[in-house]
Amino acid sequence: MKHRIVVLGAGYAGAYAAGTLARRLSPADTEITVVNAEPDFVQRLRLHQLAAGQGIEAPQLADVFTGTGIRLRLARVTALDPDRQVVAVADAHGAGDLGYDTLLYALGSHVADHHVPGVVGHAFDVTGRPCALRLREHLDSLSRRDEGGSVLVVGDGLTGIETATEIAESRPRLSVTLLARGKLGAPLSAGARSHLRRACDRLGITVLEHTTVEAVEATRVLCADGTALDCDATVWTAGFAVSPIAAAGGLEVIENGRIVVDRTMRSVSHPNIYAAGDSAYAIGDNGRPLPMSCASAGYTGMQATNAIVGRLTGRKIAHTKLLYPGNHISLGRQDAILQMVDDEAQAKPKYVGGRKAARIKAGILKLSLWTTSHPTFGLPRRKRRLAAAPDPSADKTVRPLANERAIHG
Repeated sequence: MKHRIVVLGAGYAGAYAAGTLARRLSPADTEITVVNAEPDFVQRLRLHQLAAGQGIEAPQLADVFTGTGIRLRLARVTALDPDRQVVAVADAHGAGDLGYDTLLYALGSHVADHHVPGVVGHAFDVTGRPCALRLREHLDSLSRRDEGGSVLVVGDGLTGIETATEIAESRPRLSVTLLARGKLGAPLSAGARSHLRRACDRLGITVLEHTTVEAVEATRVLCADGTALDCDATVWTAGFAVSPIAAAGGLEVIENGRIVVDRTMRSVSHPNIYAAGDSAYAIGDNGRPLPMSCASAGYTGMQATNAIVGRLTGRKIAHTKLLYPGNHISLGRQDAILQMVDDEAQAKPKYVGGRKAARIKAGILKLSLWTTSHPTFGLPRRKRRLAAAPDPSADKTVRPLANERAIHG
């Protein structure tokens, strides 16, 4: 009987990991299934562009996995039962169970409402393709009005900054306000903060710092200081949350539901379950938790595949570097900030800004899409046979090969 590997999620971490496993493991011994709710690959890093009215590529997963031997199951994951080694899924035809021997959990994240009243009912977000398209449709209607409209973006993290600047550049008839809980761009270096402020001024974005939202209504937000800000659209970008499925299934998780993993991305409570991407609570080489990011998806996805292949084939497990190099922040199509950080995750004094940074960001996005949509490309191509009796507790390690590097930006 073939060893059943099930990958939950086909985002940056899951799609690439599935393709790598298919490339490195013999189909004579393994059966790989990917479960994803949407039929296409979502470039989450570009969903703010989609919401702003631009076109972004969305390769069909059926085409991506053609010729790989990977089975694609278009369904929504509803529950996980590690004791029975099954995943409950539901699709248009009903519900059912999918069994596994090894599971890679890469379901990603969604918007975090932080229990703020009205966020769920009234706010838009850009954490998923349907969400971004819903916001796009609403912005289209505002843009057609004679008087235009106002957009309020809550949250000045990377997603909030990119969303506000993209909408302001793409839809100049709309007024955009960006709400920052503290100082705008606080984690950035002084030079990068000044660059960000100039970009907001250039695009006509109103910035409100040290502002906390206590409630969202249909046409306004209520702030902690008692003020009410009128708007035609509230876009909520104040953090991310993960699905409660892992916690409900009994896996060891931290308070926010992310799966606690060891250095090889294996669940510390369930040795035949691995996690990658936003779903994994992994400690980086600097001793700090890796942030939810595309870069982390690349690193953790590669480490998880190295560990799965190593343990199933009885070989040493290569350790991928787990780094947090910094952030690329797009400020529309012609401007961006590249901010590197030190080993303490603090911004380095120097940064790259302007068109050069925008070109670097565009190159990273292009490479991320290409590598994810070409899962059989790259070395090694030799498909490994499984060991007669794979040892799930084996933890032999080896330094990564020169060509074993993270490929996501």
